[in-house]
Amino acid sequence: MAGFLETLRIQRWDDHRYYHHSRINQSLHFVSALSFLFSYVMLFKDPAVSALAGWLLAMTTRQTGHFFFEPKGYDEVNQASHEYKEAIKVGYNLQRKVVLLTIWALSPLALYFKPTFFGLFSPASGKMELVRQVAMIWLGLGVGGVLFRTVQLFLIKDVQTGLVWATKILTDPFHDIKLYRKAPLALLRGELIDPAIGSEWDEETAEESPRTS
Repeated sequence: MAGFLETLRIQRWDDHRYYHHSRINQSLHFVSALSFLFSYVMLFKDPAVSALAGWLLAMTTRQTGHFFFEPKGYDEVNQASHEYKEAIKVGYNLQRKVVLLTIWALSPLALYFKPTFFGLFSPASGKMELVRQVAMIWLGLGVGGVLFRTVQLFLIKDVQTGLVWATKILTDPFHDIKLYRKAPLALLRGELIDPAIGSEWDEETAEESPRTS
């Protein structure tokens, strides 16, 4: 268990220091985290609404931050190129995210060609029913995306790495609220880049993990 928690701390710290320099990205992650918490609650009440909130709001804001606002030049703080960071990314790097998001965007077309979605649904009788069916496809895609990368990590790395990554993904909303709750105010002050990135023991991340290479 100690090794599991240490690996979780390292994965979280590397994700923060490599991929969350931009205060805009951090602020969008804060919004995304709140949206994911709503999605988690709704999962037990209305899975379709949960999936719509998770993909349309939480994932959209989260990935917008990564694709459009996070610096992609040479990382002077961590002495790492963008290409290096993409190569060592444990979870979904930008290339893998493009594949996942493309599948997500195109998945509703499946109902056009297969209205029953291979026997899982009855043909939609109205627009709202169609939306809910799309949402359930997205819910399955979200679960499948996590399971696919987890099993992939089992094979290319080891079981612990995969389980740790899955745990990190599922708990990221709670961690991101703690880590990035001050980012919107910092952004309003005109701070575009987090000055604490690269600090081994800044206020928000000291308890998570020492900086690792």
